[in-house]
Amino acid sequence: MTTSPDWTAPSPWRDNANPPSPRESLPLVLGISGASGAMLARSTLRRLLARGEQVECIVSRAAHEVWQDELGEPLPDGLNALGGNLTVYTPDKFNVPPASGSHRTKGMVVVPCSMTTVGGLATGAGDDLLKRAADVCIKEGRRLVLVPRESPMSAIHLRNLATLAELGVRIVPPIPPFYRHPHTLEEAVEQVVDRVLQALYD
Repeated sequence: MTTSPDWTAPSPWRDNANPPSPRESLPLVLGISGASGAMLARSTLRRLLARGEQVECIVSRAAHEVWQDELGEPLPDGLNALGGNLTVYTPDKFNVPPASGSHRTKGMVVVPCSMTTVGGLATGAGDDLLKRAADVCIKEGRRLVLVPRESPMSAIHLRNLATLAELGVRIVPPIPPFYRHPHTLEEAVEQVVDRVLQALYD
């Protein structure tokens, strides 16, 4: 159970004796939308937690159904099994840290990212916590990586992605590097996650 932040607390930028935490110690936000690709989300989370990252995970309503269908387990069970420094938020909560620009983070990755999420971000419609947290990254100039899962894409999808790319959002379609000759689906997934992490950290 998470507690509501104290938004009335003094700004850390006024306390010279206790300056704000360095960027390296800040949390990362990871959003799981309702697009297909639960394996991508699980692998990305596993890799981030293995790096010692503090991860604030926001799951959409549809993500529960997709995770169950694709991985054969309830999403809460799958997240609990990962262990690590992981905090999970539901999409209907807004009085939580990732919803505020004053809550500092390293950035955010949405994996997989649905076209509904892309459309909302491209038009500034932060109508749930996942889109709001991503919108915070855009307005604060923080790193935002989207892993869009749709095929084929319509002109509307492409225009929305182009709008976000022009704002500095990094778009990483889950296309494995076939020149690396992946032999299994799991290997192809890990190679996609390599590029996701590169886009997030570089």
